[in-house]
Amino acid sequence: MNEPLLRRILHCDMDCFYAAVHMRDEPSLVGKPVVVGGNPSGRGVVAAANYEARKYGIHSAMPAAEARRRCAETVFIRPEFNRYREESRAIFDIYRDYTPLIQTLSLDEAFLDVSEHLGRFGSATAIAEEIRRRVRGERRLTVSVGVAPNKLVAKIASDQDKPDGLTVVRPAQVAGFLAPLPVRRLHGVGPATEKTLHSLGLTTIADLRAASLDLLATRFGRWARSMQQRAWGLDDRPVHTGHVRKSLSTERTFETNISDEAAIDEFLKKMAEEVARGLSKRELAASTITVKVRYPDFTTPTRSHTLPAPTADSATIAAVARDLVRRTEASTKSVRLLGVGASNLVPAELGQRDLFDGS
Repeated sequence: MNEPLLRRILHCDMDCFYAAVHMRDEPSLVGKPVVVGGNPSGRGVVAAANYEARKYGIHSAMPAAEARRRCAETVFIRPEFNRYREESRAIFDIYRDYTPLIQTLSLDEAFLDVSEHLGRFGSATAIAEEIRRRVRGERRLTVSVGVAPNKLVAKIASDQDKPDGLTVVRPAQVAGFLAPLPVRRLHGVGPATEKTLHSLGLTTIADLRAASLDLLATRFGRWARSMQQRAWGLDDRPVHTGHVRKSLSTERTFETNISDEAAIDEFLKKMAEEVARGLSKRELAASTITVKVRYPDFTTPTRSHTLPAPTADSATIAAVARDLVRRTEASTKSVRLLGVGASNLVPAELGQRDLFDGS
């Protein structure tokens, strides 16, 4: 019986991508703290910050006004999504020269499975070095790459030596590589989980491995076993090559036609929550909200609204949906079907609700 193929996974993560594109094209920005985001005089937020800005504690999702307070010399630039998408396409074209097995995580981040595509390079490490060389030479940008036997470890490795880093973790090195790292570095461990783990005296991945599974189960239920497996670097998820989702939607057909505005609003609220959960699960945000209304005569108008900044917030989606339905004849004709959709999706880090407020 053949042994299973040992996976060789690359996690390629561009270094402060959005800011780096501007710095490459506008040399006067080099060496200055740069923030891509909203107006610091309003309620905008930071979508991305270069490394010079990060030295002042500036980070994504921080209010732009706070970023300005931390460093008055910060240069603020409005996001240019089309510009980033165009650059992303050129970078992914480079990736495709080495393997067709590419899982897009965002405009600047991807997993590559090169297990059966080593070719003339002979190793995943050599491919990673070549990708970094080409991105630097052809795009004048830098990419940090983690090389490991699975996605979990490759993603952690790519962040180990940023910017412009290459970290290789061979199968025999996985346990030792992970052991001293803080628990927050594990996929799925957010601030709330980290706080709970710390309350149990578990601060490193090694601590998490050594913890009693029964103890973890009292706090995390069925997820405890999975979390401990991740602490050992176990991850059998394949690299998915499906297309990036372009939209999310949900709809509901009623047994009895409805026309009461309060009832319509309640259904819209529930559907907005469902759409928001789908966006959050996929780490996406929507720029356009659409509603669909079907009258008893099966006429089905739609209404759409494009937001000033992408969102995954259910209350925002619900509010827009309500306004759009008010632009139909739902309350006078009654409806047999309602639908709420989200489209023009972007990575969640660009989806701060107040990104352009006050600009």
